[in-house]
Amino acid sequence: MNTLPRNGIFEMPRLSYHLEDLAPIISKETLQVHYGKHLQTYLNNLNALLPESKFKRCTLEEIVQNSSGVLFNNAGQVLNHILYFTQFQKPQIQNHPHGRLKNAIEKQFGNFEKFQEIFEKQGISLFGSGWVWLSLDASNHLIISQESNAGNPITKNLHPIFTFDVWEHAYYIDYRNQRAEHLKALWQILDWECLEQRYTEKIHFHL
Repeated sequence: MNTLPRNGIFEMPRLSYHLEDLAPIISKETLQVHYGKHLQTYLNNLNALLPESKFKRCTLEEIVQNSSGVLFNNAGQVLNHILYFTQFQKPQIQNHPHGRLKNAIEKQFGNFEKFQEIFEKQGISLFGSGWVWLSLDASNHLIISQESNAGNPITKNLHPIFTFDVWEHAYYIDYRNQRAEHLKALWQILDWECLEQRYTEKIHFHL
């Protein structure tokens, strides 16, 4: 992913699904608020800040890696939400990884179920608002990490593969305060084709 502004502004990501397609895991109402209002606000704020900054010709990733304060907060939330919303598909009852990413998860965590358990615990235990991430480091190790607020693993030289949003606005309409139920349900809508592509684009092949 290399996100450049068009005509000096960043644009809303196009979704590969309709807003009602992720129900009942994520309702249309939640997407209308979360995608249609929260992300749009972060995007509007970012575009308003860019002309007076030194980052107006930079990619979104470069802004997140090198900015601070209010610019970082809005750019980080735009990048985080783009990665989040573009990783989904219609619910699948049996939804598991495949290919190189599947092999990497099983090699490092033993099996997919153990990986899910660790990932969900990281999301449940994150205090306040933020994100739980699966990323790839320079040695091809998979890293599960927590990021508060607008944090993104690229600030630690990691390559994000996917993320679960644990800000309350991501789940409160559908799950009220039951964050654990929200996290457990999200596995049904992950698009593993998309995630496999993200993984294979970033993996370092060693001869």
